[in-house]
Amino acid sequence: MQPEIKGTTMPVLEVTLQPGEQLISTHGELSWMSANMQMSQTTGGGGFMKGLKRVMGGGGIFLTRYEPSGGPGMIAFAAKIPGHIVPVDISPGHSYLVHRHGWLCGTPGITPSIGVQQSFRGGLWGGDGFLLQRLDGEGRAWIELSGELIHYTLGPGQSLLVHPGHVGMFEASVQFQITRVPGITNMVFGQDGFHLVALTGPGQIWLQSMPLANLAHALAPYIAQQIAPEAAGTGAAAGTVGGIIGNIMRS
Repeated sequence: MQPEIKGTTMPVLEVTLQPGEQLISTHGELSWMSANMQMSQTTGGGGFMKGLKRVMGGGGIFLTRYEPSGGPGMIAFAAKIPGHIVPVDISPGHSYLVHRHGWLCGTPGITPSIGVQQSFRGGLWGGDGFLLQRLDGEGRAWIELSGELIHYTLGPGQSLLVHPGHVGMFEASVQFQITRVPGITNMVFGQDGFHLVALTGPGQIWLQSMPLANLAHALAPYIAQQIAPEAAGTGAAAGTVGGIIGNIMRS
């Protein structure tokens, strides 16, 4: 297996597989592949019950498995927004938790499942909640993180308070807890959301500078200005744009 991350701002993971080698991914991550790459469906290393946990988190029971036929094959996974693609090695007792859309693909020994799912109201996501994927097993996984990537190593008992959307990935040894922004005045007038995530070491954490929800917030006023002059006659179009923004915020 020969993985290569190409590009800079919008990177692409391109992997050359030899006959007998495989990759797995969630549905919808594939960008392009050679004609001899075969696709099939699998419940993954965790079996049917792990698949059910993925469904509870909004995913599917099955994962897509890729394997070349008749010689080496190539498959590529492209970043969805500007950022980074990061490889991590997973082994028994050394798991990772990543943001809900972070896992691109991995070797067949990787077992993805839902790591934490917690709902809260009035937070950064507008009430949608906080969801992480957990990657267990043994093998290599590739993670997509958006914007610039900031890495910290937390010592035992050392904590960092992070907006939920900026949580990209952390080792399973790191403890996490949803906490409210301190002070009523800060929550009402601070415009920083109501909730933060407390990450406490020991372990490594990777933070992403441009969560998709933040990008949608930044673009929304400009989209509204574009459609305002035509609002009287294009109610359906405005509703469609609003729906798109809403879907981005919820994801």
